[in-house]
Amino acid sequence: MRPGRRECDNPAMSESPYERGTTHFGFRDVAAKDKQKLVGEVFTSVAGKYDLMNDLMSLGIHRVWKRYFVGTCQVKRGDRVLDLAGGTGDIAALLKDRVGDAGQIVLGDINAGMLSVGRDRMTDRGLVQGLEYVQCNAEALPFPDASFDLVTIAFGLRNVTDKDAALREMHRVLKVGGQARVLEFSEVTVDWFKPVYDFHSFKVLPKLGQLFAQDAGSYQFLAESIRKHPAQAELQGMMDAAGFARTGFRNLSAGIVAIHTGYKV
Repeated sequence: MRPGRRECDNPAMSESPYERGTTHFGFRDVAAKDKQKLVGEVFTSVAGKYDLMNDLMSLGIHRVWKRYFVGTCQVKRGDRVLDLAGGTGDIAALLKDRVGDAGQIVLGDINAGMLSVGRDRMTDRGLVQGLEYVQCNAEALPFPDASFDLVTIAFGLRNVTDKDAALREMHRVLKVGGQARVLEFSEVTVDWFKPVYDFHSFKVLPKLGQLFAQDAGSYQFLAESIRKHPAQAELQGMMDAAGFARTGFRNLSAGIVAIHTGYKV
């Protein structure tokens, strides 16, 4: 195990009723217990080209979404923050500027390949102090109650098998008064734009994936996973059910993505 990184304390928890059922993997129905492995294979495949593909898929707009996401979150210098599905570290790097040298960012991801890319890129940028890397499952976080001032997850919740469990865990590890923020692809709100978006998702993305990452299938899955993710109002209701107060969301780019917010009271 590398310094500064620890494994999830209990990665093999007892099987829940949810895990004994089925769920979606893109547009396919699969055994819920198999989804984690299937998603892991996707992100292991794309880890090395993840940032490049994000730029190509969104024409660079994902960087604006992420800056707005972090720039409008409730965080101050010295705070302790958990960034789930932290991937290649772009959210963590933005958060590091906000919490300063006295703060701490824990970058968590279930996928070892993505976590390694994130750690290496943060180190290459000279970002070492106040950063910790934890391979963990968002459905069973290896942290005590009330551990963080802020919990974020960007473009990761839709790939979690049991989203309700992940939201409950985010609520559990927050301190009272803390904020949870979810940045995720959502439901487009402008009717005329929907066919354009569908064409880009299902015709352009797989071709870009094949051309630049030699992997069309993973990007077909990513497009499908967006369509299976709960729409804005449904996800807000899920956050309410998980125990969050004062929940709300803000659409960006006509609902291509949305920022969801909730608080622990």
